[in-house]
Amino acid sequence: MSFSLIRNFVKTPSALGATQQYFLGSVRDFSITPQKKAKKNVTDKTGKNVVLVDGIRTPFLMSGTDYSKLMPHDLARLAMMGIARKTGLPKDIIEYIIYGTVIQEVRTSNIGRDAALTAGYSDKIPAHTVTMACISSNQAITTGIGLIAAGVYEVILAGGVEFMSDVPIRLNRKMRSLLLRANKAKTPLQKLQLLATLRPNFFIPELPAVAEFSSGETMGHSADRLAASFNATRKEQDDYALRSHTLAQEAYEKGFMTDLIPVNIPGKVETIEKDNGIRVSSPEKLAKLKPAFIKPHGTVTAANSSFLSDGASAAIIMPEAKAKALGLKPKAYLRDFIYVSQDPVDQLLLGPTYATPLVLQKAGLNVKDIDVWEIHEAFAGQMVANMKAMDSDWFAKNYLNRNSKVGAPELKKINAWGGSLSIGHPFAATGVRLCMHAANRMVREDGKFALITACAAGGQGVGMILERHPDATPN
Repeated sequence: MSFSLIRNFVKTPSALGATQQYFLGSVRDFSITPQKKAKKNVTDKTGKNVVLVDGIRTPFLMSGTDYSKLMPHDLARLAMMGIARKTGLPKDIIEYIIYGTVIQEVRTSNIGRDAALTAGYSDKIPAHTVTMACISSNQAITTGIGLIAAGVYEVILAGGVEFMSDVPIRLNRKMRSLLLRANKAKTPLQKLQLLATLRPNFFIPELPAVAEFSSGETMGHSADRLAASFNATRKEQDDYALRSHTLAQEAYEKGFMTDLIPVNIPGKVETIEKDNGIRVSSPEKLAKLKPAFIKPHGTVTAANSSFLSDGASAAIIMPEAKAKALGLKPKAYLRDFIYVSQDPVDQLLLGPTYATPLVLQKAGLNVKDIDVWEIHEAFAGQMVANMKAMDSDWFAKNYLNRNSKVGAPELKKINAWGGSLSIGHPFAATGVRLCMHAANRMVREDGKFALITACAAGGQGVGMILERHPDATPN
């Protein structure tokens, strides 16, 4: 989809109206009312009734804070140890481990395996690491579903970790080439000849890319353009960001964040028990912030964007029959999922709009059947844009190959305990957090179905359907 065509969206009267009021009129509706159970049923397609037994995460911290002296496998180890404690399962019952990460630590080429060994899991348990940007732990979970459905394994640990406090920084290519040739040089003269080719610009380091490989554009720039394309105003974005922080703070105060495990860091006296990025501000303070990416007229700011975070997560999945045999009370059935991809230039962050109708169709559900929505909040502008796209007949006909709109969910059903804007977003760990908030919310809100969806770098996205398990209880 070209940018000019997206711009046509905001010129179409029928595409605005109700969708603008959706955010301007109800963004401060924080109340949650119990949802009636949906009457529909979703057919199990695996033959195994795969369940999400439980999941946990370390506190998500802003990069450069209390986790800064650790390594990624340290956080992953804490998560893997935490899920064993939470479920009470012996570690040797795990048959396979799938773990996600995005910014790879060069010293741990398979962080799933390395973290498992340091966490005390048997060296007989195979493990592999996956990467799919912000949906890496979603991929870990769904890969596990496939292995269970195929009858290869039954008990799988899936999760993810991200550690932005110490990202790998390389010597630049010229210096690397020089050092490799020097390593092969056989005589002192050959080494001196190579040294003579050294230039000052050889010392300029290479940092991890913060831009899309295909477009060269940062995600923040893409978010700003997307917000403009769908007429997502600065006020809508700031109001949504304030909503996220407010709901996260309320969830803590009510004791709802039961997926969190406290962690102790070497050298730190205090136990870390809470995410540290939640900041309940005021509309007036948010309005004073300057654009972060497109200056001076952009609408994406530091406050309405997710921040760089450190954190890890872990979950246990298995067939329902296995869970019953072990005396476990699962949280939810993992019913359906789908991955989507689209143009990474103009549609980089529209994964939820594309994934939602497809996963609903697979499950035989519609928007109104979903009681709980957990949507990854990369940017407030991305959230507003996706809701407007989902609520647009014009967008559905032109880009979704549909005769009518998908329909936007009620705002009160979306991210009722806050989201990535406030809780934090360690890239590969977020998918498990979304699943656990969805599962735990279904219990507390008396819902039957939850839909999880997220965008990811490269123009990709995921949609997942969870169904509340009858044995699920608040924890």
